[in-house]
Amino acid sequence: MSTVPWTGPEYDDPALAWLAEQLKVAHRLVAPLPPEPRRRLIRQLLTITDLAKRDPALAGRRLETFLADFRRAPESR
Repeated sequence: MSTVPWTGPEYDDPALAWLAEQLKVAHRLVAPLPPEPRRRLIRQLLTITDLAKRDPALAGRRLETFLADFRRAPESR
């Protein structure tokens, strides 16, 4: 049986592509933090990711809020 490599989704939804890219950005921002705040923030990002399966628009708004709050927080500096 031949396996065809996955080349990405077969749809073109700019809103979902934006959401996926912003989730990657958020994870990159959180990655260098100390363990405790990183775990807490990653849990929030996983909640947003799960929400995106049901309501991508709401997930996008929550992610925008998450990123804005993160960039203002002293722990992100």
